[in-house]
Amino acid sequence: MNGTMDLPEQETAAILYVDDEEMARKYFALAVGEDYAIHTAAGADAAIAILRDKDKPISILVTDYRMPGRDGGDLLRQTAREFPSVVRILITAYADREVLLDTINSGEVFRVLEKPLDLGEVKSVLRLAHKLSRERNTQRQKLMAMNETLAFLGHELNTPLAAIINYARGVQRRVADGEVPPQRQHFESGEMAKAALAIDDNARYCLSLLSSFVASVQSANAALTDYTGSTAQRMISFLLDTYPLSPAQRASIRIDIQEDFRITALPNCVELALSSLLSNALRAIRDQPAPMICFSVLVAEQPQIRIIDNGCGVPPEIQDRLMADPVTAHAAVGAGVSNKGWGLIFCKRIMQSFGGSILIHSAPGTHTSVTLNFPLMKNKTTRSAP
Repeated sequence: MNGTMDLPEQETAAILYVDDEEMARKYFALAVGEDYAIHTAAGADAAIAILRDKDKPISILVTDYRMPGRDGGDLLRQTAREFPSVVRILITAYADREVLLDTINSGEVFRVLEKPLDLGEVKSVLRLAHKLSRERNTQRQKLMAMNETLAFLGHELNTPLAAIINYARGVQRRVADGEVPPQRQHFESGEMAKAALAIDDNARYCLSLLSSFVASVQSANAALTDYTGSTAQRMISFLLDTYPLSPAQRASIRIDIQEDFRITALPNCVELALSSLLSNALRAIRDQPAPMICFSVLVAEQPQIRIIDNGCGVPPEIQDRLMADPVTAHAAVGAGVSNKGWGLIFCKRIMQSFGGSILIHSAPGTHTSVTLNFPLMKNKTTRSAP
């Protein structure tokens, strides 16, 4: 599963306009301020300070060329180095071709506007710049999400594989040592059972991650040429088909489709997040007499996938930290797949990368609910058949 990210409607783009003339700054803000969030600066150094301010995320830089001190060329070159995703526009009243060409090439200028400014042309160029800014932001978020995915896979597979090796070596040592003393037979048999369970649990988790990832990559080429997005219901069905569930585990899982919707934003990453959440839920219900996991798909204030289990729950002191710190809700040392607790942090970053979110609610000893909130998309949702 792969495809282009379907971003929600973006907030008003922030433009930084740089000109040493106060009247020029006021005119620009007045002319286009209804459509954009306008920030102004009288020089290059003040502009860089604004660009570095994380509370003022600038999408587009519009700068005059001739200014006291550092000129617009210097500003554009520094911006290209430090803030490559910012779309850069140059304004000039001078026809020095060599200077302009050098500035355009070294500062990677998107457009050049000549003074006196034509308002219609300015608005047209800003619309194109805003579109380019959104495309760059989409690409940046995709790269960030893929980096997170690779880091997550590296960590999540390394930990259980190391555990599998250690448990396997322990079993081999016990066998090689021969007879177990009678007074320790009961203890040793219990330890062997725990080791076998841990080996099975960790191996299944590795297989689930690999199968989800490989299947999504294999379908990427076809998806790139003809991609309409996967619905949440199909994505969950795909997960349950590829996850190496035992018959008892599969029997404990049900799906409740209240209203289906399409997922076009980073579907392979979302699939991995769902795989991680399913693994957590399976561990939580392991000792329950009547285990249950429910996947719900609905569209309330926004599209949602909710995973509820009737497992052991998460202690309150850990619940608040799950998506901020690398902690784990699994108390048994060696039993948890992600002993460092990176899984939920990964899920949170994936959801945030395209404007979504993740919420967790847990009652210890009763249940845990994890909700993936997806941004409202331009395309209509697909209602499931009654």
